[in-house]
Amino acid sequence: MSDLSNIQYISLLGFFLAIIFGFVAAKTNFCTMGAVSDLVNIGSKGRLGAWFFAAGVAILGAQYLLLQDMVALNDTMYLSTNFALVGYILGGFLFGIGMTLGAGCGQRNLVRVGGGNLKSVVVVIIMGITAYMTMRGLLAVVRIEVIEQGNVNLADMGMETQSLAQLVSAAFGIQHGYSLQLAMALLVGLGLMLYALKQEEFRTSFDNILAGVVIGSSVVAAWYITGVVGYDDFDPVAPQGLTFVGPTGNTVSYLMTFTGAEINFGIAVTFGMILGSFAYAISTGNFRIETFNSKSEMQAQMIGAVLMGFGGVISFGCTIGQGVSGLSTLAMGSFITLAMIFFGSALTMKVQYQMMDEEPFVKAVTSSAAEILNPFKKAE
Repeated sequence: MSDLSNIQYISLLGFFLAIIFGFVAAKTNFCTMGAVSDLVNIGSKGRLGAWFFAAGVAILGAQYLLLQDMVALNDTMYLSTNFALVGYILGGFLFGIGMTLGAGCGQRNLVRVGGGNLKSVVVVIIMGITAYMTMRGLLAVVRIEVIEQGNVNLADMGMETQSLAQLVSAAFGIQHGYSLQLAMALLVGLGLMLYALKQEEFRTSFDNILAGVVIGSSVVAAWYITGVVGYDDFDPVAPQGLTFVGPTGNTVSYLMTFTGAEINFGIAVTFGMILGSFAYAISTGNFRIETFNSKSEMQAQMIGAVLMGFGGVISFGCTIGQGVSGLSTLAMGSFITLAMIFFGSALTMKVQYQMMDEEPFVKAVTSSAAEILNPFKKAE
């Protein structure tokens, strides 16, 4: 390893970590969009439980690293005082729509690429290009000149980060310190895990439990690799969790400019995800070449890919990036983004279902939104 630079060494570790993630995600069919679909369409909470358990594990692990002064989570983009309110709301909503039209989020499509799904190859490439355009290309103008104009500077309100503990401290006048941070970590982290364990479909499924433990632990491992192993005053690596929209865009750029580009943690993780799922598909005989069944399916997934690429960047992450990595920092923006992703996905599913019965689009949207926002109202 002595011939490797710090970033190369960290990238190699990220690559191996992602192989495990990709293998397990393929085996357990871990999919946030699928979890929302199971809940909306058949009332099943098994896969949703796996997601909540993963988030709980990630929160407890990441907060331990923070409280032990091992990883500077406060320096990450998730906890920035530059509160991207419009980006969290709009980006999360668009990403939720996009992952439904695209038949899965960025993570799920990377897993499917490894399994031979050519539809997901198209989705990943378009999502990556759109993400890169939003970070550094034409769409960056929209991001900077329109979306980011709605940012709120929390430092003006006396807050040092956008963490949940900081919000509680500011709202109730409680001193923000070790005890409050620990209390918030235990409340949210254990709360999510207990919610998952209450679901029989989660408790009785080995795959769901495995997914929850491995995905959550993988996020903690990513923080440790980049924040502890990668700590170097002369060749620093910023602490990073796992996320898949921005890194997919960087991967597309890396492949096109390979001779003049340098590998990084996110790019290595993207490659590792595909290889891990490929290893599972080959070892189990599940590798299958899949293509689009119709023109309409191709159109929907391409639109979904664009929405995920744009929405994922302006909201600072995807279902794993904001939903697990971001949530592990207890950032308020992550909670907002996650809620909007779930809302956008559930709304799209319900609208699609109603339009199958030839319901007018506007009526389908309004009635679906009302049903989601008022879940206790009995259907007439």
